[in-house]
Amino acid sequence: MQTKTLGHFGPQVAPVMLGGNVFGWNIDAAQSFAILDAFVGAGFNFIDTADVYSRWKPGNHGGESESIIGQWFARSGKRDKVILATKVGMDLGDGKKGLARKYILQAVEDSLRRLQTDYIDLYQSHQDDESTPIEETLAAYQQLIQQGKVRIIGASNYKAPRLREAIEIAKRESLPVYQTLQPEYNLYDRADFETNLQPVAKEFGLGVIPYFSLASGFLTGKYKTKEDSKGANREARVVKYFDARGLRILKALDEVAAETGASQATISLAWLLAQPTILAPIASATTVKQLESLIAAPSLTLIAGALNKLTTASSY
Repeated sequence: MQTKTLGHFGPQVAPVMLGGNVFGWNIDAAQSFAILDAFVGAGFNFIDTADVYSRWKPGNHGGESESIIGQWFARSGKRDKVILATKVGMDLGDGKKGLARKYILQAVEDSLRRLQTDYIDLYQSHQDDESTPIEETLAAYQQLIQQGKVRIIGASNYKAPRLREAIEIAKRESLPVYQTLQPEYNLYDRADFETNLQPVAKEFGLGVIPYFSLASGFLTGKYKTKEDSKGANREARVVKYFDARGLRILKALDEVAAETGASQATISLAWLLAQPTILAPIASATTVKQLESLIAAPSLTLIAGALNKLTTASSY
């Protein structure tokens, strides 16, 4: 398995990133530990979470995923085996949101405490905050980097013009530069990233770590019809994919699966890995069995015919 460099200054990461959004949401601590053990045990090292995961679950307040990962670090002693990414900026209630300097400096301490670590490898702005000057946000990150609490920074859910502006300001003012970009990108959701964000990522050498890599499970082959998705955690999101284009994509995935013997999830991730600027697609698993399809992706090299079939079927 070939590794890739995390940003201009970052360490080597395995080319699939484990999404921690399910920890404390769909699965409890014990189940999460099993996933983490299996993922790292298979030689992978890149894990993504956020302070807001999983505030949306009734009874949760945010921080549940970070806390479970922190418990796993304490239990396993494998903090040094992991490239850890978390995020700041989403609404945690009680005014806890945004990218103001004062809030970032408070939020990082909360994340470090929950994660039971003294540093974060990749600290990401979870979403843009137009009410805070970009210089203020980057200066806060600079302080954290100087203190050794953060290694490098990344951006998530940014529009292309604001991402470009943030990078240009950072370079001009000698402030930390975003090294990674976390956008929505998969075989179905292609247009915005490829048209607007990918050119910026190429120009500035950003490593792209796309979320919803499997389109909320649609690209795994788990759902064959709209009815199959009833009761799914993201039913509202999955239903939208069942249009003519979505069905073409499923047909192409079926055909490539028959040709390769790989699962549709593995194929979908392998297609992403073959695209320019992609560092590591993010995918979640709620069972060790599901995890097998994710960790198989870097070993699957899709031939030109298969890549073209998938790209054509998903064209927009």
